[in-house]
Formats: sequence, structure tokens, C-alpha cells
Amino acid sequence: MKQRKPRVTSAVSPAAGKPAAAHPLADEVRPGQSVELLKELHILTREGKLNQDSRRKLKQVYHLYQFIEKLLLELPDGGKGATLADHGAGKSYLGFIIYDLFFKALKSGHIYGIETRAELVQKSRELADHLGFAGMSFLNLSAAQSSGSDALPDTIDVVTALHACDTATDDAIAFGLKKQARYLVLVPCCQAEIARSLNAGKALSLSRTPLAELWRHPLHTREMGSQITNVLRCLYLEASGYQVTVTELVGWEHSMKNELIIARRTGKPNRAAAQRLRALLEEFGLTALLATRFVLPAAVSAPTLGEPVSG
Repeated sequence: MKQRKPRVTSAVSPAAGKPAAAHPLADEVRPGQSVELLKELHILTREGKLNQDSRRKLKQVYHLYQFIEKLLLELPDGGKGATLADHGAGKSYLGFIIYDLFFKALKSGHIYGIETRAELVQKSRELADHLGFAGMSFLNLSAAQSSGSDALPDTIDVVTALHACDTATDDAIAFGLKKQARYLVLVPCCQAEIARSLNAGKALSLSRTPLAELWRHPLHTREMGSQITNVLRCLYLEASGYQVTVTELVGWEHSMKNELIIARRTGKPNRAAAQRLRALLEEFGLTALLATRFVLPAAVSAPTLGEPVSG
């Protein structure tokens, strides 16, 4: 008798007691994931297969989704009615997969994809319409512009920024602070602003401290700038009333831009973190950023005379 081919509409879990009947993609694709969506995103080929590059990309997005899903479930009503803003959305791989795996079943909540490239925004709108993902909006804005846009609500539950380049991550943080986000999930990329600032003051720094050796060579300047930037961001979030966790997104073999910053809102600005932030900016000659990137909340903005930096 001719065997019927399995219907390929969504990833299917193996039948109980019959692991041999598992869908060919069961080890690669999460249960319930729309295979049609993965094809439309060109993660799967039209034949429903994964190449090595797509497998790596899918692994990264799924790994990040695990962190975000946990945060969404911590929200009231298990995330029902949640709002999420995804900065530097690109082709919106992350937003679509979050919606497909989490929001779609709840039939509530909203995801806002924020992207500067108009053609990607239009394609995402068309795909959302095609799939019936009514709770998704795509805005042709920069992360900086989004903070003042009337197209977004006054508060947002979760802010994500996956490989938002250079200062876009800082703009996403500023957006999250303004929107009183409960959670921020950040994977920074191309942190060039601090490196440029370090280069600008290199002559002075070389004569002032041996630490300048850490950024004397261009490669070291780039890497030091990246590390310093993320340390400053974490301190800024803590000073602004967030509890911060830093971890690895995926193994280094998959991505060199691998740092994952998760911030949970406590609502209690941290004076000790503000002091450490200010001290680091002074050490590296970057205090001008206190007026731009790292504007501290009033509760911790002024240092207390004689108060220790450590906390």
C-alpha cells in the first residue's frame, strides 16, 4: 500500500511511543512552529529543508526566544495582552517567531517591529497580512525616533534589540526607560561610538595612564570599546532601576556578537551603580556621555560628598 506523505504545515511532535514517526524537522524546529512562516522567511527552503547557515540563524533565534518566552510568562496573566517592541528588526525573524510561538495562541498582545529600511518594513507588513498575524505592526523608524512616535503606546512590556548596530542599542535602552519597560533583552553589536571617543583622546590618555595600552592598537581599541560600552550600559540600567544579568547567547562558534544583556525593572534607582558609572567615565575620559548617552535619573544624578564608590 502506498504510504501517505506527512502534511507539512507546522512542526509536529513525535507521536507517543512512536519516535520513528517524528517529523523530519522535529529536531530542528520547535513544536507548533509554522513551517510556512519559516519558508517565507527563507529559513527553510521551498522543499522544507535547512542549510547550514539557516540552521545557525534558527538556533540563535530559538535560543533568544527561550529567554524572552520566560519573561513573557512572568507578566500578569501569563503574558496575555503583552506588548513587545523589537528594535533594529531587519527582516523581523525574531518578531515573527515570537508571535508565531507565543502571541498567536493567546490571540492577544502586540509586537512592534522598528526598522529604518522601508523595503524591509513593507515586506514584513505583507508577510504579517498573508499569515493573518493581526497583532503585528511594522514602523519605518529609527530606534531614536521611536521614543517620540505616536504609533507606539505609552508603556511597553518587553523591549528587544538583536544586533542593533552601534548607538541603536543605546537608543533602544532610552526607549525602554521612557516606556517603563518591564524587561529589556539586548544583544549589542558594532559598538563604535566609545571606540571613536577613545581614539579622539588617545594622545592625552597615553600620557596619563598605562591603561591606554589597552587601546593603543586599532583592534584592541575596537574590542575595548565594545567591552567598555556594554559595562557602561549595564551600570546605566542598574542606576536607572533595573536588575541586570549578562550571559552568552550561543556558543562562540555561531556568533562573535554573543553577549546577551537581560534587564528586569525594579523601579529602584541604584546610587552605587551610578557612582561606578561616573567613575568609569572619568577614568576613560568619557564624562561628556553623561549629558547624552547616560543621563542619570534625578534620584542618583548627584554624587554624595564622601560616599564610597563601591556598593
